[in-house]
Amino acid sequence: MPRHGNANRRPQRPQRHKDVLHGLGSGHRANDFRCVSCRLDVPLAAPGTAHRNHCPNCLASLHVDRRVPGDRAADCRGRMEALGLSVRADGEWLIIHQCLSCGELSANRIAGDDNPLPLLRLAVRPLRAGRRAERTLLDL
Repeated sequence: MPRHGNANRRPQRPQRHKDVLHGLGSGHRANDFRCVSCRLDVPLAAPGTAHRNHCPNCLASLHVDRRVPGDRAADCRGRMEALGLSVRADGEWLIIHQCLSCGELSANRIAGDDNPLPLLRLAVRPLRAGRRAERTLLDL
């Protein structure tokens, strides 16, 4: 039975495995990630935190950790929006993120190279809310 196409065609070589594009621990994304919001290339190494998962420029994040910071075991992979800040008793600031896909809340330590302007915007957000924030505080 005749083959379709050119009978004199050479057999194709098997394609090589390409581990350089988005492999874990290798390639051009081994030491950084691209922000889902502002598209900035963000280094994984950050002063003040061992497991960076948010952008220092806009504070956006991905839902990558399940229970333990740095475990990268979450199945959701949804976009996390910075909602506000919390401060621990020792004075350490935490960014409160909420996943836009599943709604889960998480607290992430700020890093030493985070942009202070978005951090301050988050800090004063309750003050800008006006009457609603005042009523909420009075209800407590």
